[in-house]
Amino acid sequence: MLDLIAAVWRKSSYSEGGDNDCVEVVDGYPGAVPVRDSKFPAGSALIFGTASWSAFVHGVKESL
Repeated sequence: MLDLIAAVWRKSSYSEGGDNDCVEVVDGYPGAVPVRDSKFPAGSALIFGTASWSAFVHGVKESL
């Protein structure tokens, strides 16, 4: 279980850039990438392994 209370969230560079239409991620957790929806900052975060997240980002880049 990751403690995300003091996490510093950043908006994904692939989000549209609007205030409420973004995916946010946290850097600096070894082996894990927390992800959340900016519309629901108090909601649950999804936690991806770094390899899975890297594969996802690679797939997004390839589809553009």
